[in-house]
Amino acid sequence: DELVYLWDNADAVAVIFHGIFADTIETIRERVPRVASWLWVDDGSGDCPEWATPYEQAAVAAGQPVVDRVERSGDDLYMLYTGGTTGMPKGVMWRQDDMVGSLDAPSRHPLPTAPGWAEFDARMSKPGPRNLPAAPLMHGTGAFNAMWNLVLAGSVVTLPGRHFDPVELLDTIQHQRVNSISIVGDAFAKPILKALDAEPDRWDISSLRVIVSSGVIWAAETKAGLLRHNARLIMIDSLGSSEAIGMASNTTTADSTSSGTAKFALGPNTKVLTEDGREVLPGSGDRGRVALKGRTPVGYYKDEAKTAATFMVHDGVRWSIPGDWAEVEADGTLKLYGRGSQCINTGGEKVYPEEVEEALKTHPTVNDAAVVGVPDDRFGEAITALVEPHAGDTIDEAALIAHVRVHLAAFKSPKRVLSIDSIGRVA
Repeated sequence: DELVYLWDNADAVAVIFHGIFADTIETIRERVPRVASWLWVDDGSGDCPEWATPYEQAAVAAGQPVVDRVERSGDDLYMLYTGGTTGMPKGVMWRQDDMVGSLDAPSRHPLPTAPGWAEFDARMSKPGPRNLPAAPLMHGTGAFNAMWNLVLAGSVVTLPGRHFDPVELLDTIQHQRVNSISIVGDAFAKPILKALDAEPDRWDISSLRVIVSSGVIWAAETKAGLLRHNARLIMIDSLGSSEAIGMASNTTTADSTSSGTAKFALGPNTKVLTEDGREVLPGSGDRGRVALKGRTPVGYYKDEAKTAATFMVHDGVRWSIPGDWAEVEADGTLKLYGRGSQCINTGGEKVYPEEVEEALKTHPTVNDAAVVGVPDDRFGEAITALVEPHAGDTIDEAALIAHVRVHLAAFKSPKRVLSIDSIGRVA
């Protein structure tokens, strides 16, 4: 259901897919009639279905281009779908010029605002850094960091595995001499540390200098553990989202003192604003939402209402306000409180409980359901479902989890399903 929604909402006319997903697509292809081209990528999982074209065949096929030359513009769009905090995913539209400028802003010598080749030539005088996005490239954390390294004249190393494996990651860092990786908090960092602690002499990770985490906070204890294995590490918590790049950051090194896991230094274009647009002053104890001005997305694709709710204008200034609640402490640092009581942050993915509840309630054994986030050592919050069965029915935990995965992305499925006599709704 979610794939149908995404492709329909994006007005997709072509889909490139690995062969392993052919069976999934087969069941929904008739529901997305606007998709005219299916390009199959051979991953060893089976033959190309008759309704698709092998990617390699299409890539080398003879024929004239549709147009002689594709003119490039800074106004060309990059679109990334994000879960956000409410409802189904939304397509975040970035001007490519703003995307590159936002990613490159923290560089030691940022590119100038006016276009020019001299700065690019200087960067290409020697090889740039080697980056490995441990987070999936469909996630802003992985995609944004990969693109930033390309802007730095670097290269991107990818992992062939379909699920995160810390052993595969560490093997690749050693073999490819990777310089930086991007992760999503403790969901990635703790398994990496566990593998290193179990076999401290197995890997040489001396090439690794930078670990960037975004999407969910990782614990100071985990960072300290990683420093035991590589004292040269620079570990960066980046507070941002698909709608706002580089709102705030927290940097940890062997020489730095712990500033607390949830404290961030505000970026130059970041403020904390109350709901009526007032700036939250340091030490006031007031809470507001973190807001970014300057280079921000155009808005959400085909959704003017949600665009207006996230990209707001106060006193003539346009702000991107994804929904992170915080206060500004007396020293000017940020203290985060999350995105409100309803949104569940599980391993950096934002899940709205209502959509999981609705999926559960379509199962014939379920009378009612409530979904909550339960504190979890690895994922930050684990999606947990309380389910009230129909009279005479019993709850099959595995069957309900599988049922949710038919309708929603796998990361939105509950980690646990608990049967209770009554949800206890108030009339």
